Amino acid sequence: MQLTHLMQFHEDSRVIAWWQTHLGGMLRWLTPFRRRAILAVAGVWVCIRESLDSFKPADVPVPADRLGPLLVVLALLGMSWLFYRAATEFSRLPLFVRKHPQLSLHAVYWGLLVLIWTSAADSGLWRQVMVGVVAMFPFLLWRFGYLLLSGQHGRMKGTRFSDHFLTIWPIYGGSNTPYGKGFGYLSRFEAKTDEELARSQLAGIKLFILSNVWLASMKVLEGVFYGPGNELTRMLGGYTLGIPRLSYLVALEGKNTAVWISWIGIYCELVYQVLRHAVRGHLIIAVLRLFGFNVFRNTYKPLLAESIVEFWNRYYYYFKEIMSNFFFLPTFTQLGKKLRNWPTLRLFAAVFAAAFIGNTYYHLIKFGEVMVQGQVFEGLYALRSRIFYCLLLALGIFVSMLREQRRGGRPPAPGQARRLLRIAGVWTFFGLIYIWNVGIGAPFTHRVSFFLSLFGIS
Repeated sequence: MQLTHLMQFHEDSRVIAWWQTHLGGMLRWLTPFRRRAILAVAGVWVCIRESLDSFKPADVPVPADRLGPLLVVLALLGMSWLFYRAATEFSRLPLFVRKHPQLSLHAVYWGLLVLIWTSAADSGLWRQVMVGVVAMFPFLLWRFGYLLLSGQHGRMKGTRFSDHFLTIWPIYGGSNTPYGKGFGYLSRFEAKTDEELARSQLAGIKLFILSNVWLASMKVLEGVFYGPGNELTRMLGGYTLGIPRLSYLVALEGKNTAVWISWIGIYCELVYQVLRHAVRGHLIIAVLRLFGFNVFRNTYKPLLAESIVEFWNRYYYYFKEIMSNFFFLPTFTQLGKKLRNWPTLRLFAAVFAAAFIGNTYYHLIKFGEVMVQGQVFEGLYALRSRIFYCLLLALGIFVSMLREQRRGGRPPAPGQARRLLRIAGVWTFFGLIYIWNVGIGAPFTHRVSFFLSLFGIS
């Protein structure tokens, strides 16, 4: 009980009061306007840094002189402004764009790609700048999507470009997945008083602590379970339990490895991936909370989930939100009238639009060099194992959602043993399907062979 109370220090009124007393001046100075301004100004540096990083691929003809990168940065800043204006003046946009804002946004991306594909490689500086812009577009795509979503729902009133800029080019980090979504979402959790800011900052400090705890846990996993290990392994005299990483097991197709070792490797990989996501995600959300945005964690106890859909919601929350906001909900809504008499089919279509089609699409456009060079089918072929993973994931989520619907809101069967069985089932499902997601270079047939070997089939 005392440990639980200690872990909830950010909710303790005495700790909050102490924080306000000793840091009152800083809390009063850090008004919402100043906090936003700091993040927005820092976002300019992020724009410059990310733009320069997009020039690294050797096979993509991006501008190498000083003028080229400058033009790319200006183009990206200009594009951010144009999408902000489009969201602000959403009611004045063409009818098709108002009806299909996300489709229009993705059409811009594919239009730029077609322009690059149909132009000669030696077309000059304009094409090189265009390549630099397109290379950055997958990073911006979902952020612009949230911006247009705010405009569509009439939530742009009273907001400035700098408010949205801090989410388009976030100093707090992230990947193509926007942690904290758009400013419309962030503002719902923004601290307005000194006490709320103190709570948010203490919650951020807690996540910093947890991030380091999970990082240490990863090191223990690497040092004790895996070989050749790390500094911890050397401290233990070079001994490990000798559990191979899942990518290694897949490459060997399960040969020369005991079946029980392979199963342990699968569960260890699942735990390792959860820890990896938690470490990174906790740091990012911690920064947001320090700046007064007390938003949900990206990873929240997925290993305690008792259903597949619950794990999906807890494991990578902000990626799930992309799939939900831009694929599941639009599909579910559009099919409302057409499939009103077939609710199961409607749910099936919406789940597959998100977990299968959207998931595949998200990872396809991450192949910047492949997309710029017009090798879309080559990219899909490279993703063949991932696509099968997405298919299995979609099936699992659909069945899980269907079971929850049929339970009608009733809690699952009571009893600790049954709860552990449900958790074990979730671990087993996600551990097994990850066989088709680990080690992108492993052939599909090797993955199938390894999967069959788990059940004694060679």
